[in-house]
Amino acid sequence: MVFVLIRVGCCGWAVKGGKDAYFHTFDLIELQSTFYKLPRIETASRWRMIAPRNFVYTLKAWQVITHPYTSPTWRKAGIKMDSSKAKHYGFLKPTSENFEAWMKTLSICKVLDARICVFQTPASFKFSDEHVKWVYRFFNHIVQDDVLLGWEPRGNWNKHLDVVREICRSFDIIHVVDVFRRDPVSDSPVIYIRLHGIGAGEVNYKYKYTDDDLKFLLGKVKGFVEAGFKEIYILFNNVFMADDALRFKKLLERSL
Repeated sequence: MVFVLIRVGCCGWAVKGGKDAYFHTFDLIELQSTFYKLPRIETASRWRMIAPRNFVYTLKAWQVITHPYTSPTWRKAGIKMDSSKAKHYGFLKPTSENFEAWMKTLSICKVLDARICVFQTPASFKFSDEHVKWVYRFFNHIVQDDVLLGWEPRGNWNKHLDVVREICRSFDIIHVVDVFRRDPVSDSPVIYIRLHGIGAGEVNYKYKYTDDDLKFLLGKVKGFVEAGFKEIYILFNNVFMADDALRFKKLLERSL
C-alpha cells in the first residue's frame, strides 16, 4: 500500500481558545499574517517551539512581493514607502527590492521549518507577455533551500493554464488551486488546495460548505490519491473555516 500524507487545516489560527486549542485540533496551518507583515525572527522561532513536533507550518508570502503598493492590503498593513521605491515591489517583478523581500520571507520559512510558501498573485496582475517574463525571471533568480514553492495565480491567468503549467514545470512549483473551481496543472507530486468558498467569483468567504460539498471534496482527494500524488494539503479559507475543516477532517478519517 502506497502511503500518502494528507493534512487538513485553516488559513490562520481559527480555532477558539488560541494556539493551544488549534494544536489540539489540527496538525497544519497556513499563516496569513506573514502576507501582511513578516514577524520578527524571535516570534517565528517561538511559534515553532510551542508547536507539536509533527505540526506543519505553511505560509503565504509577504505581499510586497506579489501585490503592488497601490493595493488596499498594503494600506491595511500600514506599509508606508516612498513611491519612487515602492513601484519596484509586487507582481513578482525581478527587482532587487522583490528579491530582498523574498530573502526576508525565506528566513521566516526556515525558522518555522515551513513546508510550503504560497505566492498568491492578485487578479490585477494580468496575464501578458511582459508579466510572463517577470515570473520566469523572478523564480529563476530566487533560492528556496528546502522550502517548496506554491503559486496561486488569480484573474485571467486561469485562461492560460498551459503557460501556468510550463512555469510550474520549469521551477518545480506547486500549482495552488481551489478544486471547486479547477484542478492543478503542475507536475508536482504535492497537491495544495486553498478553499475560498463557492460562488461566481474567485472567493466567497462567507460561504459555509454543505455536507454534499465536503463529499465532493472527498472525491477529489481520493482521485488525487489514486493518481499517485504523495502529499495533499487542504486549507480552508472562509469565515467558517474552523468548523468546515474539522467536519472534513472527520469525514476523511472515516473514509480513507
